[in-house]
Amino acid sequence: MPVTVEIATEVTDELVDAFARLIPQLSRSSPAPTAEVLAEIVASPATHLLLARGEDGTVLGSLTLVLFRIPTGLRAWIEDVVVDDAARGQGAGEALNRYAIDVAAERGARSVDLTSRPSREAANRLYQRLGFEPRETNVYRYQG
Repeated sequence: MPVTVEIATEVTDELVDAFARLIPQLSRSSPAPTAEVLAEIVASPATHLLLARGEDGTVLGSLTLVLFRIPTGLRAWIEDVVVDDAARGQGAGEALNRYAIDVAAERGARSVDLTSRPSREAANRLYQRLGFEPRETNVYRYQG
């Protein structure tokens, strides 16, 4: 099944419904974004909301590419990658990541970073197959 990838440019009811279906598959603790939140993401010059679509146009998955400039250069991060359970194994995750890597390179980022829980074995295999390499670093989180 061919998968196409696009960058969301507007918020529609279809997009809101797709995220209502996808976000619970990504995180049990995060609510699905509202139309207003999605509009903020789509409008931000720092975020690119990528959508994978099947042949029939159905949203199969999503990825958020974040690009921001810091003193050492343009940074690119992939966040919130999710593919619908019903569409796993059809190439949506790979298509989303390849598209994100291409967009980051076009914008001038020399590298792309992401994190993935070790329990997401299929995702980790995909990232390694695409050329992502584990980094020797510590990840910290402050929750104030």
